[in-house]
Amino acid sequence: MRHQYQFVDNTSGVGVIDKTVALLSALSTAPHTLAELVTATGLPRPTAHRLALALEHHGLVDRDADGRFVHGPVIADWSAGADPWLGRAQHVVLRLRDQTGESAQVYRRAEGERVCIASAEPAIGLRDTVPVGAMLSMKAGSAAQVLAAWLPAPERTAMLRGAAYNAGTLTDVRRRGWAQSVGQREPGVASVSVPVIGADGAVIAAVSISGPIERLANPTAAQRRFLTAAAALLGSASPSGSS
Repeated sequence: MRHQYQFVDNTSGVGVIDKTVALLSALSTAPHTLAELVTATGLPRPTAHRLALALEHHGLVDRDADGRFVHGPVIADWSAGADPWLGRAQHVVLRLRDQTGESAQVYRRAEGERVCIASAEPAIGLRDTVPVGAMLSMKAGSAAQVLAAWLPAPERTAMLRGAAYNAGTLTDVRRRGWAQSVGQREPGVASVSVPVIGADGAVIAAVSISGPIERLANPTAAQRRFLTAAAALLGSASPSGSS
């Protein structure tokens, strides 16, 4: 399952740049075979292949163990240089996706909503696609519950107005340390999220896995363990005061 998001047409008029950005954007969510790159970008197969090989030469693209194209080490280095924590977040969701077989995301609160700051999805099968930069409501979803559960009481009360969850839900989230959503944000979609605790002890983000209800309506102990480990990695790397 793929959700549709509206983005402004960012065509620059410089063809090779636009094609390169399209290819790198496709790889930002999951590894791709050449055929999958062609489908995702709409580029002719020879063009996609030529660009992928050129980007691989410069370290912007790499191959995974199955020979699929992925972001290369240079992109990770650039991300780390701009914000090491964001680079760590993307690394964490890629690992979480591989461990669970589900779409994985990291969210932060932003202007009354939540923004996806890292995302990875399986290359095949049903998935819940949330691109980096997508703004989602704080009124529904397991990540929203996590980000709301540890707010100061006045903010938490305000957040409950019009929400798909209630005060009892948030109490349960704080007690057990994780949240679940079944069809709350999107029909047919379930998710599980845990808080990321920063160096100052505050909740600074939520780590999530999401996918079809059939697979995530009853999260397993292993899934929760992988989520908790991912959140711990992010929390240990976060400077005090990150939000």
